[in-house]
Amino acid sequence: MKTTIIGLGLIGGSLAKDLRKSHFATEIIGVESNPEHASQAVELGLVDRIEPLEEAVKNTDLVIIAIPVDKEIEILPLILDNIGSGTTVADMSSTKREIIQSVKDHKRRRNFVPAHPMSGTENSGPTAALEELFRDKITIICDHSESGPQHLALIEKMFQSLGMDIAYMSADEQDHSTAYVSHLPHAAAFALANAVQDKADRSIIFDLASGGFRSTVRLAKSSSTMWHPIFQQNRKYVVESLDVYIRHLQEFRDCLYNNEDDKLRDLILNANKIRSILEGENPHLIKNEEKLVKLYTK
Repeated sequence: MKTTIIGLGLIGGSLAKDLRKSHFATEIIGVESNPEHASQAVELGLVDRIEPLEEAVKNTDLVIIAIPVDKEIEILPLILDNIGSGTTVADMSSTKREIIQSVKDHKRRRNFVPAHPMSGTENSGPTAALEELFRDKITIICDHSESGPQHLALIEKMFQSLGMDIAYMSADEQDHSTAYVSHLPHAAAFALANAVQDKADRSIIFDLASGGFRSTVRLAKSSSTMWHPIFQQNRKYVVESLDVYIRHLQEFRDCLYNNEDDKLRDLILNANKIRSILEGENPHLIKNEEKLVKLYTK
């Protein structure tokens, strides 16, 4: 299958690796605005060649969009303008409502399958691409009834070839859920990194930093090019999730300030329950969208 991938960073590059390895894609065309990344993608064998956008999306079977969400809103209508009637288009973005709204009246809307594979790392660029990044993870397909059956079936088959399970949600449910399990952790990591860097004797703190700090703040290394527009597009639900998080932080802080040690212990014990939730009910095995929403928004 001739496949065009727009954006050859972590997600696009990792997709290229696995789609080639599984023989789902027989030819991979890349579109990349960063010249250095474009050269790296060819050198690494992620793509067979680089082409301009308009040329790359013509006469191809599948177009995968893996670029920052603000850029996708700009180019998704252009992609749909230039594809053939049989071409399937899917995106991998972390927000969905505004993106879907941008093409809701397009004549090729049914060629488009909005998706969000729940996988990634804090690294970026073609050199960050990893084999089997998506295996045993869950992907969300949004507003699936608005996509043509043949296009939906192709994307389902693609994710299954990657070893992923699939959940179906509305765009609003997806944005709400990911605000808690993806966007909030990144916001918290950015805030934690800024808090620690704000200390006058921060060099001493960094000398003492161990695995717990490093794993907690790891997400703060994530690209601002990707995350700034995600926060902008999902502003409503990220604010909601931050309000909930701040309320819990305030409760923890007040216990310390007021010497409420029994309550402090209870808060820690209650937080420990997350172990049984994560280990006993693995999200990638959940196929019922209502159950997934409930799990992700507890």
